[in-house]
Amino acid sequence: MPRCRSAKKRLRQNEKRRMRNRFYKTRVKNVIKKVRLAISNKSLEDAKKAMAEAIPIIFKAASKGVIHRRNAARKVSRLSRQLNMLEKAVGT
Repeated sequence: MPRCRSAKKRLRQNEKRRMRNRFYKTRVKNVIKKVRLAISNKSLEDAKKAMAEAIPIIFKAASKGVIHRRNAARKVSRLSRQLNMLEKAVGT
């Protein structure tokens, strides 16, 4: 346990940040899961809705510093690639 005041304050700050980061990371994982589930069910409309919901949440987590911006871009890119493949499969 910390002894000096500054270390105690740092402990409190780290705990708040950890909880905030956990909230955003969980949200990102859940929206990605929702998109992937819609894609695996071959439901194009649901997948598009879920994707439209997921993109701002992922980029918001990046803007908060929870995940890196390139990590966010990579996640969105992979999801959109899967969505495009589903569109081609359903279209033909």
